[in-house]
Amino acid sequence: MDFSFNDDQLSIQSIAREFAQKRIAPVAAQFDASGEFPLDNIREMGQMGLMGIEVPSEYGGAGMDPISYVLAMIEVAAADAAHSTIMSVNNSLFCNGILTHGTEAQKQTYVKAIATGEAIGAYALTEPQSGSDASNMHTRAVKSEDGTHFVINGKKSWITSGPVAKYIVLFAITKPGIGAKGVSAFIIDTEKEGFHRGKTEPKLGIRASATCEIEFVDYKCPVENLLGEEGQGFKIAMGVLDAGRIGIASQALGIARAAYEATLDWSRERKAFGQPIGAFQMTQSKIADMKCKLDAAMLLTLRAAWTKQEVAKTGGRFGNEASMAKLVASETAMWITHQAIQIHGGMGYSKEMPLERYFRDAKITEIYEGTSEIQRMVIARNETGLR
Repeated sequence: MDFSFNDDQLSIQSIAREFAQKRIAPVAAQFDASGEFPLDNIREMGQMGLMGIEVPSEYGGAGMDPISYVLAMIEVAAADAAHSTIMSVNNSLFCNGILTHGTEAQKQTYVKAIATGEAIGAYALTEPQSGSDASNMHTRAVKSEDGTHFVINGKKSWITSGPVAKYIVLFAITKPGIGAKGVSAFIIDTEKEGFHRGKTEPKLGIRASATCEIEFVDYKCPVENLLGEEGQGFKIAMGVLDAGRIGIASQALGIARAAYEATLDWSRERKAFGQPIGAFQMTQSKIADMKCKLDAAMLLTLRAAWTKQEVAKTGGRFGNEASMAKLVASETAMWITHQAIQIHGGMGYSKEMPLERYFRDAKITEIYEGTSEIQRMVIARNETGLR
């Protein structure tokens, strides 16, 4: 078993780390406080290939592998989770679905624009009445009598990058009454009539990652913007979420690593009772557990990325590995940031240090793209074969 990274993987990791530390980290607290969307940084990340790491070069991406994506995501998230959220949606939820199920024209038009940073993408599955119960959707898409377009009506909620997205992958009911089998996927141009954005949501964390509700009122979507076949939407959505969970696991790892490294420095520098607090057994116990959890989550995430890469050759699934990585990495991020604040004491609770931001940002990794409870359900069903 080879645990080393190849030159391309190390290169994208280095590029992402340098940009994250020089351009993102210095302004992360400012963007967190203002909630402003970091558009200039995102556009530059697109030009560097970070918005389409696994996207082939002919569609404007870096043409790299899933492990490269994990390594780059970790570096960006370690500087600021909000930037990594935008990066994750563009890479995993938007580009991945169109690359897998889209036509050549759709890839050229929509993937290229997002991968290069020219535009921002989003993914619209959740509705006000449905979170984990994703198939319980009310948004309807009805084909016109002449067959040229679908008329879409309905609302979607908690849409990451919704306030700024130019293109959105949308899931809507085309055949009511048959549950998930009646869901279809569409590519939406938000500049067309009938698309409306709600207010930007005030969030606990990842505050520079804009989120809002969106509404469709007699929106006309051309039939050529149907993604895949009619009735394939829910299958597309779940497959895309498998890839997305690897991205969120990577994000959680970046947050956890930043908190861990800050704690190591603090434990060496901060003195109490005449010695560094890192010399106390209680602190050492926490640090040892933090390191073990961090490395275990890292290995699960890399395994999920490797499995995704391997099954791409056969068309298989990697959902179990992705759910395990996402579950462990997100709960590790929450645990490590909690312990990091405890070790920092009062300073950890202060906005003068980034620990409280890491703590707030970590929480969302246990919720979006499938809660920890949903991940446990997915894993258990895969293991038992029972539904």
